[in-house]
Amino acid sequence: MGKILVPICVVLFLFDVGLVCGASNAQQVRIWPMPKYFRNGDKTVFLSNDFELSTSGSKYGDRLGILKDGFLRFMGSISQDHVIDANFSRYPQSSFLQGVHVVIHSSSDELSYVSRTALKNHPVAYGVDESYNLSIPAAGNPTYAHIEANFCDGTFQANSVYGALHGLQTFSQLCNYNFKTRLIEVGLVPWTIVDGPRFPYRGLLIDTSRHYLPLPVIKNVIDSMTYAKLVRLYCYNKFHLTQLPLVYCLSCCLSQLLQSSVSLVPSSEVKNAKNSLGTISCLSSAECAALAHCRLTIFSTGDTFISKSLEGRIFCLRAIYDGGCCRNCEASSYYARRRGINVLAEIDVPGHAGSWGVGYPSLWPSPDCKEPLDVSSDFTFQVIDGILSGEFGLIDYLLFNDSLKGELCLISQLAGRQLHVMKEHKMNGSEAYQYFVLKAQKIALSHGYDIINWEETFNKFGSKLDRRTVVHNWLGGGVAEQVTAAGLRCIVSNQDKWYLDHLDTTWQEFYSNEPLANITNPNQQRLVLGGEVCMWGEHIDASDIQQTIWPRAAAAAERLWTPYEKLARDPRQVAKRLSHFRCLLNQRGIAAAPLQGPGRIAPEEPGSCYAQ
Repeated sequence: MGKILVPICVVLFLFDVGLVCGASNAQQVRIWPMPKYFRNGDKTVFLSNDFELSTSGSKYGDRLGILKDGFLRFMGSISQDHVIDANFSRYPQSSFLQGVHVVIHSSSDELSYVSRTALKNHPVAYGVDESYNLSIPAAGNPTYAHIEANFCDGTFQANSVYGALHGLQTFSQLCNYNFKTRLIEVGLVPWTIVDGPRFPYRGLLIDTSRHYLPLPVIKNVIDSMTYAKLVRLYCYNKFHLTQLPLVYCLSCCLSQLLQSSVSLVPSSEVKNAKNSLGTISCLSSAECAALAHCRLTIFSTGDTFISKSLEGRIFCLRAIYDGGCCRNCEASSYYARRRGINVLAEIDVPGHAGSWGVGYPSLWPSPDCKEPLDVSSDFTFQVIDGILSGEFGLIDYLLFNDSLKGELCLISQLAGRQLHVMKEHKMNGSEAYQYFVLKAQKIALSHGYDIINWEETFNKFGSKLDRRTVVHNWLGGGVAEQVTAAGLRCIVSNQDKWYLDHLDTTWQEFYSNEPLANITNPNQQRLVLGGEVCMWGEHIDASDIQQTIWPRAAAAAERLWTPYEKLARDPRQVAKRLSHFRCLLNQRGIAAAPLQGPGRIAPEEPGSCYAQ
């Protein structure tokens, strides 16, 4: 790749170095999250008017333009449409950075998790190499900043372009537009930063099931995640595939359904689906072909495109939801991955799946008991297998729901053959739930997916779970300690500290929540993949989503990124730096709320952003 010229040089080096030492001028440093290691000076340089991206010496060809687009976003975030029209001749050329030189020693741009073979041999291996080294000199001829990513041979965390994107984000926080000189300046040079994440799983859940979130809003959330170096988006219900009111679990174009899926879908189900849906105009064959890459997006009529894969076939249904939610799903996933963010899909079964029976009534235990799914029926598992036999494409992990909702309903409503099957297996309601989860796990694993279960499955029958299960903690503290002691991996989201919809939980509590609390065994510590802050949407829509997320999510983001030794023991020590980051989010169009008070609070009175 050659050079990209943009009015404003810096070099980013990407490699993993185990430095956690301190640095000079720590009180003046405003980077969020705090890097692993940094050292800086006290001089100032400016970005030249033709600031460029250079990749000479890099093995990464950037065939998809991921690095190029990241550089252009970097330039947009630091210039912010300011007029840069200073008299450059008044300053010595040695005062200007001519560009940023990015060297990546891996040609791969794959953003995925470890292979099944790697997982078997190294059960704690996880993620891509996000480390980077950034250096910004105080003088040179010419003067370039530098970012480099090294290939770590012999490990399962090969470096990637995504570490370079993190380096550009850090670099952007060192830049400031000077309204007097009308130049973009970098203070406290020279800089040396060696950085990389403490945990590989650093996630955000947004809830699109309770209130509609337009695609531009979701993209805005994705952009905001990159500023805090969060890399996992669990988009509840746009990628969560079963929750009412958004799902009809049926193949879409009914005429094609009749011709192609009769062997899997009983004709009675097709008739019931027709009666439920009424008259629906299908996509043309060309439109269906255009959506063939979107293997599974199951949403309700009137809201979205419906698309479902059964036995590898794609069916499409015309409906209304901003031009089609299938396209929204694909667009969001594509948009996120180009920014180094992976998307998590949830197959929410056996609870929260009552809508599946609108298309397939036999999935219900009875017409009066619509949740959970009928665990006694082979057809239930055929549908799940049919769904997972399609290609999720951009999805690595599937999260199976743990809900026990409807357990008594299940027992009371099952009759005839269904009750006979349960009696034959000598199962009560809890045992039927266990039977379902374990069988569903086997199906998902057979298709090459990793499985995340909410913690109830571990609490009920943890010893029976497949050893590859990741347990997602949410009920409270202390669960990660138990999960890792049992040899399973864990993600922390305890609701008393990391639920963003709990507006009375302050940013200080988010910052202080330690995923490794009471876990002292190094082998067990490695089983904690990280954490996720959750923004459930009962009282949240497009009008207030960002100020509900930020800045409290940023407090958790530093906990998940920064080495434990460098985290503040008292959150008050980082309040000014977090306030500065909150104002930076505002400058970039992210409606982050003030720090003072509970979540989503308004400013108390007129004044500077930095004082709120």
